[in-house]
Amino acid sequence: MKVALLGATGRVGNEILSFLLNDKYEVSTLTRSPEKIHTSSPFLSVIKGDAKNYEDIQNVIDGSDLVISALNTDGSDTLSIATPHLIKAMEKKGHNRIITIGTAGILQSRIEPEVFRFQSSESRRKTTRAAEQHLTAFQQLNASSLNWTIVCPTYLPDGKLTKRYRYEADFLPEAGSEISVQDTAHFAFKQIENQEFVKKRVGICY
Repeated sequence: MKVALLGATGRVGNEILSFLLNDKYEVSTLTRSPEKIHTSSPFLSVIKGDAKNYEDIQNVIDGSDLVISALNTDGSDTLSIATPHLIKAMEKKGHNRIITIGTAGILQSRIEPEVFRFQSSESRRKTTRAAEQHLTAFQQLNASSLNWTIVCPTYLPDGKLTKRYRYEADFLPEAGSEISVQDTAHFAFKQIENQEFVKKRVGICY
């Protein structure tokens, strides 16, 4: 299987890349800074480019069976610009499955289920800018024909790979406060073979 991976130089994306290569998936990845990818493998193709450029998105997903996006908000509008490019390119090429990394802020609030967590008293965010970018990407995917899954971790420290975590569709499991980068990547990787959360946001935590 060939996987197109975006955001491979980020914390979660780099861990996903390791999982993919360890299982000998053929991976093509797009990055503005190829020198930041310190992994070499006969299964890895690194394409220099920008996720905000539609032609670069077309190039990286060409021939892929599945797309994983670990793009973050990058302090800008990267996510909300790149997501429509991905949708358009995937629909044009007949690709269907995409797994993305979001944030627990775009899950439904348990306290006020009619609003998102970042809009409720459940959230401790000082700023909502990043959550708003992730919300836009969710809404864009939800309006598409793609079979998407958005993995929504809560607080993301570096930690250990435990493979022991809780998850729930559309909500963050109760009393969840953190999840390691490594376990978030592991859960996202496992969605390649899992159809349970197609067209779902999934909250993940310990």
